[in-house]
Amino acid sequence: MSEKTMEEKVEQATNSKNVSLPMSRVRLIMKSSPDVSCINQDALFLTTKATELFVQHLALSSYKNGSGKETNTLSYSDLANAAEETETFQFLTDILPKKILARDYLKSLEEMKKDDDSL
Repeated sequence: MSEKTMEEKVEQATNSKNVSLPMSRVRLIMKSSPDVSCINQDALFLTTKATELFVQHLALSSYKNGSGKETNTLSYSDLANAAEETETFQFLTDILPKKILARDYLKSLEEMKKDDDSL
């Protein structure tokens, strides 16, 4: 699948009045906020569509800058890199952290402990 075809599909989905995400789930998430008491059907549709477009934008940006272009795949590391390197997605760095091996994490903990002991 070429990059142009992917962008055409995103454009087609953007212009569509249908949504792919289940609106009942979006309503459930919205109602979990204590500030929300009543949800208008139009507000629910717009929130669902905006969420869908945001996920598409994140996926397309991650795909374009990711390592899976040759194999036509999108991996977690592509999403994590996009969250870390793109200013627009910086707020996602806590949700999409880069993966780290347990041994590397333990090694960094030991180094931090040594630094604290030397002070």
